[in-house]
Amino acid sequence: MTTPVESLNVFLRFDQSNIRRFDQLAFIRSFPYSLSSFLSPVSGLQVLVIHVILMRERSIIHINVADFAVEVERLVHRGLKERPVIIAHDAAVRATVYDMSEEVYQNGVRKGMPLRQALRYCQDAVVLPFHPFRYERAMVQLLKCALPYSPLIEKSDHDGHLFIDVTGTGRLFGPPPDIAWRIRKAMRADMGLDPIWSVAPNKLVAKAATRMVKPVGEYIVGAGEEACFMKPLPIHLVPGIEREDLKCFREFNLTRTGHVANLSIEQLYVMFDNRSHSLYNAVRGIDPSPVLPVGQEHPVISVDHTFGNDTNTVTSVEGVLYRLVEKVGSNLRKRRLAAKRIRIILDYSDGKRMIRQTTVDPATANDFRLFAVAKTALEGVWKRRVRIRHLRLICNRLTYPPAQMALFSEHEQGKGKSDNLIFALDSIRRRYGFNAVRTGRTLSVHP
Repeated sequence: MTTPVESLNVFLRFDQSNIRRFDQLAFIRSFPYSLSSFLSPVSGLQVLVIHVILMRERSIIHINVADFAVEVERLVHRGLKERPVIIAHDAAVRATVYDMSEEVYQNGVRKGMPLRQALRYCQDAVVLPFHPFRYERAMVQLLKCALPYSPLIEKSDHDGHLFIDVTGTGRLFGPPPDIAWRIRKAMRADMGLDPIWSVAPNKLVAKAATRMVKPVGEYIVGAGEEACFMKPLPIHLVPGIEREDLKCFREFNLTRTGHVANLSIEQLYVMFDNRSHSLYNAVRGIDPSPVLPVGQEHPVISVDHTFGNDTNTVTSVEGVLYRLVEKVGSNLRKRRLAAKRIRIILDYSDGKRMIRQTTVDPATANDFRLFAVAKTALEGVWKRRVRIRHLRLICNRLTYPPAQMALFSEHEQGKGKSDNLIFALDSIRRRYGFNAVRTGRTLSVHP
């Protein structure tokens, strides 16, 4: 997303000598601008039309209700206000932790941990069931508190996070910190929730700032201060840094964001391959992504499979993965889109979760090329001998398929054949059903 701009046209009348001295106009050089000008004769004079574009810095507010699910449950059960609380998905033997209070977190409990293990760390914790509809209603109420100040409000998936773009609203509501304070005051009065808030020029820095002051507090990062703010942060506080990334950084004794920022993009490429560019920007506080309007979500296609019996057999897991890729590819082609990134999520029998994502370059909706990238991601995340219980495939950063013609057609001949094959399979499945044609590796997978 480009920075919001204000445009205006300045009409000046000059004779030829003044036009030649146009670049000496001090008042034009005194502010940021870009010019598109043209000359037209009017009554023997020249009219110079200067199109001035004034760039305006973005102001993004991040609202974060720490331990959101726990705080919502405490509104319902007032007696739990000061007690340690764990929220688990269900009461089954293999239940895992969905959310926990700060007291439980300090005892070493983490999200996704098996409930039995969590209760060994914090024996006096109160275990509550997972209530998704209750959290969804609370998110709607949070949204209502912020809506009077901006139409650009992006909410996360029912976990108490809001990004609010208040760029250009200063004349109506005052400076961004004042707006953030009013939103916090409204949430305290209407819901009894006390959120953390931050103000920054982009979403990445704003989210990192709230992580700095968790569980209570506020933080303001001014325009141009992003790199200085990010430099001393522990690397695990940078949004988008995954567990596997942290392991890699630890091997090179890189513990602070500033340590990573000292690396060139070529050095990062050796360690992270296609992800090097995004990490290079992240540690410098660079994030041009927009705040989506209310109700608009990032386009994502997600499919998953739960194994009837936990397994670590390569043929079974890869067969399921290919089946999921076929479903994703079919969905992409119906929507005339292509995926630029694939994410694999593995849930093991012992409750551990591993995540890996890989960039698809160029973006594609072809099953064979998607599977090749997904298999690479699977190999990167499947590092344990424990059996796998659940596999999820997510395609995001959806875009229109690349339209550029191949430079060397002989290298694209194989791709053309695979595209024709996929087209034929789609035609058969549209007529006879998705399961009418199956590849050999998916025969053991339940449809």
